Amino acid sequence: MRFETKRKILHLFFPTRCPICGDIIDAMNRFCKSCEEKLSIYDGTFSIEGAESFTAAFEYDDSVKPAIFLMKNGIGGNADFALGSILAERLKSEGIKDKIDIIVPAPLHKKDLRRRGFNQSLLIAKEISRTLGIPVEAKAVFKTRRTRAQKELDHLKRSLNLKNAFSADSKKLKGKRVLIVDDICTTGNTLRELITVAKENGAVSVHCACCCKTAKKAVSH
Repeated sequence: MRFETKRKILHLFFPTRCPICGDIIDAMNRFCKSCEEKLSIYDGTFSIEGAESFTAAFEYDDSVKPAIFLMKNGIGGNADFALGSILAERLKSEGIKDKIDIIVPAPLHKKDLRRRGFNQSLLIAKEISRTLGIPVEAKAVFKTRRTRAQKELDHLKRSLNLKNAFSADSKKLKGKRVLIVDDICTTGNTLRELITVAKENGAVSVHCACCCKTAKKAVSH
């Protein structure tokens, strides 16, 4: 059954809602018109050491926060479809689709995954995979050490907090052009560590993508 058909059938029983305000919208819509008009498209430039590129769909602000909140707290709703499919279109428009072989979601530690019940970065990665036709390797990279929430730390402590927190399966990464996906990027420390681990385990190139990128003065994930 086609994806669009599935969504329309599901919509009959569980109406699709805007992941920002909660209003009912059409089955294939991402946001209601009012909320979509308030979203700020990310148009900045950001580079991360070791990455071939960085792509973000939106600037992380109060307008998009409710949708991120839904994903982080397991409510889901329409947020993963809305954010993931838009990010996929951005990647396609920037020519990144033709430069990657696999999609790797930023991992959670197993205890955090059990507590939360899902990984929001994997939800986003699956939407990108569906749109671009590129496979997800959910077990290519692992978080082997629990860390404090990045938003609780200053710039220096953020970097130290993630040191040696990740490992990888070289069999899944060797010779691959990798796209690492996360929900939000602030300083890029998480992505930087994942890039290093991916390349140490055989990735030939790494691109990065996030649904949202914070403004320079913002404090978050």
